[in-house]
Amino acid sequence: MAEAAAVTAGPSVWQAFHANKTSWVGAVLLVLIILMAILAPWLAPYDPAEQDIIARLQSPDAQYLLGTDAFGRDVLSRIIWGSQISLIVSFASILVAMAVGGAIGLVSGYVGGRADLLIMQAMDVLLSFPSLIMGIIVVAMLGPSLENLVFAIALTAIAPFARIARAPTLALKERAFVEAGRALGFSHARIIFVHILPNIVSEVLVMGTLWMATAVRVEASLSFIGLGVKPPTPTWGGMIRDGFENILDAPWLSVYPGIAILLLVFALNMLGDGLRDATDPKLRGE
Repeated sequence: MAEAAAVTAGPSVWQAFHANKTSWVGAVLLVLIILMAILAPWLAPYDPAEQDIIARLQSPDAQYLLGTDAFGRDVLSRIIWGSQISLIVSFASILVAMAVGGAIGLVSGYVGGRADLLIMQAMDVLLSFPSLIMGIIVVAMLGPSLENLVFAIALTAIAPFARIARAPTLALKERAFVEAGRALGFSHARIIFVHILPNIVSEVLVMGTLWMATAVRVEASLSFIGLGVKPPTPTWGGMIRDGFENILDAPWLSVYPGIAILLLVFALNMLGDGLRDATDPKLRGE
């Protein structure tokens, strides 16, 4: 019966996702941005760090499609290369948060009792700090770099993933198939990783897609205040900060990187919403 249910659940999830047109818009847009980041060496018309003082603050034209900045660097090339930083930081930080936070929530919910209470209280302490404030504190202490940026954003996202993994674990550990595993003498590790984890992984993955959008915003905010990846590496948040001084004379310096951030966050949110609707039986009407 369980196998039959699994067989019928698969197509229903796919059909629900396929029927949601906005989720496909997000998926296609995200794939295009990922391809842009991968193909940056071939798509970018200029070196993102190449300076041409004669062409500084040049408005968009046939030579520089999105104009140039205060150092004469091509804005389009810097946006294309900057997509790599946004994607690397968001994907890496959320993967770390999913692994660490998911494991904490899984073990905490399964063990229960006083240990569960203490762990969740520690997670509540982390949740009490806004993501941006926590990121500022960590990066300011460790110094701005790609690795520290990933660590800071991952730290802000661990607690939500612990919460999202703990809730279904509390319900699943009381189910008949888990009790049967205990009666058969299965180890706790086998019950957790073989019987409980596969049943909560979809919820964690959906949460991860939605939190990637938050990671993009936090990375851009940290770069804007000078706590992101060090120049001359192009980042979208750093480009907005660099163009802020010339916002009236050269608005394209901040507007175009802002649009890039908007499109990436929109794609991740649309994809996450589609996955959430497709994996939630209540939203599917089941």
